[in-house]
Amino acid sequence: MDTQNDQKDGKQQSGAFLDAETLFSGSAVDESVLLEMAQAGVLYGHKKSRKNPHFDEYIFATRNGIEVIDLTKTLKAIDIVSGFLKKAIEDKKTFVVVGTQPASADAVRTLSEALGGCSYVTRRWIGGLFTNFSILSKRIAYYKQQKEDLAQGRLDKYTKKEQLLMKREIEKMEHKFTGVENMTQVPDIMFVIDGSPKGHATAIAEAHIKRVPVIGIIDSDDDPNDFAYFIPANDHARSSINWVVDRIISNLK
Repeated sequence: MDTQNDQKDGKQQSGAFLDAETLFSGSAVDESVLLEMAQAGVLYGHKKSRKNPHFDEYIFATRNGIEVIDLTKTLKAIDIVSGFLKKAIEDKKTFVVVGTQPASADAVRTLSEALGGCSYVTRRWIGGLFTNFSILSKRIAYYKQQKEDLAQGRLDKYTKKEQLLMKREIEKMEHKFTGVENMTQVPDIMFVIDGSPKGHATAIAEAHIKRVPVIGIIDSDDDPNDFAYFIPANDHARSSINWVVDRIISNLK
């Protein structure tokens, strides 16, 4: 039984749920929606020289050296991902949304709210957040306590110099832990915006180690094999990211 589960998990992580046959089946695309997506820049990938070879089947064409993403596949993928997330919400699964580039910050927080006010990361990924959670959770608890003590005036008993040092420590922890301060366990699902190695390789690797399914909005330079479910789309432009996230949220209602 464990072997069968391992095989199933391996298939999910390979991105096999989004093969070409699945994406094309039963699609009736509204041209006005495609135009809206194009105007938001959803179709723009990276330069052809940066393309991940596993992303080939999600490319519609190459224009002036830039890969153009197949928007019909993007729409189908959004429906699939939305369905997965909706079922996960019904099953009371927990989430963390990760997007550390400035262009995705608003979308990360918006999607976090739509997923029940779940944890999120908009700055640098905290190394060990999944793989060393038992230790980091103590540090997060300490941050919350210090923040509460400051708000309640409990630090007033210390000297001005001591208070200054404590406030600086709280500010550093706030920069690090904002978004994950209410995380009480390793989440069941990770949603990542941009799966590039320079962006979220560590977060994705930790999710795989802890056997947490990774869902993502990924571009032509990303590897679909890192994801259980994914949406091929421009993941570096604010307008594109917001369009995709808004569409997901609309589907969840």
